[in-house]
Amino acid sequence: MDLALFDLDNTLIAGDSDFEWAQFLIGKGILDRALYEARNIEFYEQYKAGTLDIDVFLDFQLQPLSRFPRAELEAWQREFLSRHIVPLIGARARALVREHLDGGALCAIVTATNSFVTGPIVREFGIAHLIATIPAQANGQFTGQPRGIPSFREGKIIRVEAWLEAMGLWWSSFERSWFYSDSQNDLPLLSRVSHPVVVDPDPTLRAHATAAGWPILSLLG
Repeated sequence: MDLALFDLDNTLIAGDSDFEWAQFLIGKGILDRALYEARNIEFYEQYKAGTLDIDVFLDFQLQPLSRFPRAELEAWQREFLSRHIVPLIGARARALVREHLDGGALCAIVTATNSFVTGPIVREFGIAHLIATIPAQANGQFTGQPRGIPSFREGKIIRVEAWLEAMGLWWSSFERSWFYSDSQNDLPLLSRVSHPVVVDPDPTLRAHATAAGWPILSLLG
């Protein structure tokens, strides 16, 4: 059996679901533009530069979830998926996922974006497993805090390994393992699998991939 892991933002989708979710809420007037837009852009630039403080960012990202009833959040979630995310999913990305699924690989999306935002996107791809940052809940209401280790940088390895262990599996259980990503932030997990593949990479990751001889592909278009 093979293992196929996929980053989500700017890899399987042509955009960043984290950034887009905040912009969606700002656009609907749910979040105050004057308070949130500049910070949203700043955090996104920090992520791309590899300088993001994940704890500070998660406080910004998860707090809004705690302010609204779950039913209202889920209605916005459905609108966000159909209007803002599905148009960002290209045929090449769908075909890549389908190739691994049809080949019998164990597939998962591994993303730093929280599971409330990304769960429906993963289901859109037909992937059963999601490893994401978990927004904590109390009686079904989000608390505004993360639960456990964020799925970010080295945290992605910790979370993937815990997931594998829960199924009685380990890296050695697989003949081959893939991870597809666009970001320098994913160098730890890319370095852990047997088949790292960079997808429309940022400049830092492109340089690393070229030096290491890793394949580079594009899912755009």
